Amino acid sequence: MNLNKMVTISVFILSALGVAFSAQARITITIAHTHVETHPEHKAFLAFKNHIENKLEDKYEIQIYPNGLSGSNERAFELVKINSIQFMAVSSSNIENLAKNYAIFSIPYLFNSEEVFEKFICDPEVLTELGKNSDKDGFIPLAAFTAGTRNFYAKFPIYSVDDLKDKVIRIQTGRTNSLMMEAFGANDYIMKFSDVYQALKHDVIDGAENNELVLVDQKHGEFCKYYSYDGHQMIPDFLIGSRDFLKSLSDEDYAVFKEAAMEAQRVEFREWKYRINAAKEQAKTMGVNFINVDVKSFREKVLPLHEELLEKNPEIRELYEMAKKYH
Repeated sequence: MNLNKMVTISVFILSALGVAFSAQARITITIAHTHVETHPEHKAFLAFKNHIENKLEDKYEIQIYPNGLSGSNERAFELVKINSIQFMAVSSSNIENLAKNYAIFSIPYLFNSEEVFEKFICDPEVLTELGKNSDKDGFIPLAAFTAGTRNFYAKFPIYSVDDLKDKVIRIQTGRTNSLMMEAFGANDYIMKFSDVYQALKHDVIDGAENNELVLVDQKHGEFCKYYSYDGHQMIPDFLIGSRDFLKSLSDEDYAVFKEAAMEAQRVEFREWKYRINAAKEQAKTMGVNFINVDVKSFREKVLPLHEELLEKNPEIRELYEMAKKYH
């Protein structure tokens, strides 16, 4: 074999090895969520993935596991804290038992409108305040996703708070939610979300509370023909990242991940509004009536709870004062 041919082969081999080493050097990042691929949060994570892979080329490989493939939200949350999963979206109501300042979003009628709520959760200062204990918590909030407003839907029409008296309504777990229902004069019923359909079907409960998607996605509109816009809570999901992973990044890479989170937020907001409008139109074909209620009668019942909740959880006072500035 002549010298030129040996050199050519050597260059080819080294080049091939270089490609192999480059491929091996890619860092795999895992994202987990419990939604289907058509959900706004999945589309948001696709935008997150594309932004990072386009900006940082072959440095990271991002794998998204939808449909609860990585387990329940509770399990995924624990895996994020130990950096076995790097990112997920999780409701503030699932976080507040660990990080008490996230309980701010459980306070009923904290916001006067959905527009005010969205401005608040998009405020960088709010994210900073929520993440102030990230070294202890094990995760860092990078962006907030809207989950709309939580409203009552039932087998009977609700026009004012008096219509809830003595009715049995399914709620999420949490002392604040129980206190709210007590103030409304209703009987709260705590059960797993997956059990609500059968409970409605067999008249175990008279209604529940959630956003409009449950009417069609979970088929609750088959039984509940009245959806009333009382807007008692606005509870966001947060795109969170493992603290250990994010702290391991260079400043330049960290900046790209934060940019990606903002892009994910923009996509999620857009897709959420589209899905809500589509769900409402579909629910109407199921016979669901949408009612604009006397919100004042609901709000006045629970406003005395605010100070009680602030006294029990001083961690939320700073965020509470920040929220008041948006009114």
